[in-house]
Amino acid sequence: MFRVTVRDHMLVAHSLRGEVFGPAQALHGATYVVDATFRAEELDTDGIVVDIGLATQELHAVVADLSYRNLDDDPSLAGVNTTTETLAKVVADRLADRIADGALGESARRAASLEVVLHESHVASAGYERSL
Repeated sequence: MFRVTVRDHMLVAHSLRGEVFGPAQALHGATYVVDATFRAEELDTDGIVVDIGLATQELHAVVADLSYRNLDDDPSLAGVNTTTETLAKVVADRLADRIADGALGESARRAASLEVVLHESHVASAGYERSL
């Protein structure tokens, strides 16, 4: 399996529901380093999994839509507990929609899977992987 990973970051504000989150139940900020990994069984005729420039551009567009906002006020996330795991799925699903729409070029349509990992710090991360 071939893979290409691109990286960006996002800064959000949110609160988490549930006693397990302790002080994070209150509104707080979070900064994530975001990795998106595209995997394909075969390379395209140009010898790539995905155009790195387009992948970087589209990942940036997805995280920019979430950055510098209070996610508690985002109607598209109403009722969603915006844990790191959940946000990884949101980013992956939005990237997958962009692949389906052709925004990442034809090579990306050949990708078998997409994994998004959000790094909360140098010691902790969470992610979500989905088929394409």
